[in-house]
Amino acid sequence: MKEFSITYFIEKYFLHFNALTLSEAAKAYKYHINKNNGKMMIALAGAMSTAELGKILAEMIRKDKVHIISCTGANLEEDILNLIAHSHYKKIPNYRDLTPDNEKNFLKEGYNRVTDTCIPEEQAFKKLQKCIFQVWKKAKKESKRYFPHEYIYQLLLKSILEPYYNINPEDSWVLAAAKKNLPIVVPGWEDSTIGNIFASYCMKNEFETSLVKNGIEYMMYLAKWYKKESMKYKIGFFQIGGGISGDFPICVVPMLSQDIGFSTIPFWSYFCQISDSTTSYGSYSGAIPNEKITWGKLDKDTPKFIIESDATIVAPLIFAYVLNM
Repeated sequence: MKEFSITYFIEKYFLHFNALTLSEAAKAYKYHINKNNGKMMIALAGAMSTAELGKILAEMIRKDKVHIISCTGANLEEDILNLIAHSHYKKIPNYRDLTPDNEKNFLKEGYNRVTDTCIPEEQAFKKLQKCIFQVWKKAKKESKRYFPHEYIYQLLLKSILEPYYNINPEDSWVLAAAKKNLPIVVPGWEDSTIGNIFASYCMKNEFETSLVKNGIEYMMYLAKWYKKESMKYKIGFFQIGGGISGDFPICVVPMLSQDIGFSTIPFWSYFCQISDSTTSYGSYSGAIPNEKITWGKLDKDTPKFIIESDATIVAPLIFAYVLNM
């Protein structure tokens, strides 16, 4: 271990409270995939792609430290928007001081704000819309239908977007995932901007809704993956944030065991969540891991961690530790 590496820093200084939980979760993650015959799902919520988590998540994917991803439609598309339009983004370090008039001006100028970052409508969303429309049109012509992430993979693997690359492509986690054909589930994809755009085309009778495979089909896709992989590997669950990207995939275990009746389906073998949600408010996202035992998701002996902190700080540190940085 190199002195003053991130790994060294964590082991020397992260000794108490949330810092200690981070350290223990990182060590358990590394043990799970390196020595415990494990694979890991990453559940990606919030605005992690706009926060440029791809800079280190892509490396995690390339180094086989991630084996399946569940993400929101926003994270799927925002990694691509960053890939093709990053230099056109506008940073707003004083976002807490913005007035409603300031916000209205951003809209008039064609910017959509995500905390301290404004995404340009024309250079980002419109460019992606134009390209993905052609992919949807081709699928319609061939009477084929795909999952949302498969349409994105087609854009990337057929180099349709390559002329527009605006950052080092090594920093795109979706591109890294596409090159490995990594399984992805995108529950609630219709809640994303591109999902809204697809709905608008359906309302204009350009496409049938069935052209894009839906959430139930995603659950079936995930169930088949989990049933097959859990026969050979222990499957862990690393959740960044809350909401549907975590709530949806973690339910695959009780669905297989309780609803279908596969008695030999194993529980998730590792669980960690980076959370700022408050359990006492009745939050599903903030529920402590032990509650998941009652739902048949985790076992009483499953290694469990909750790190109550900022995911944009915690996730890169844990990934760096796993990568021996």
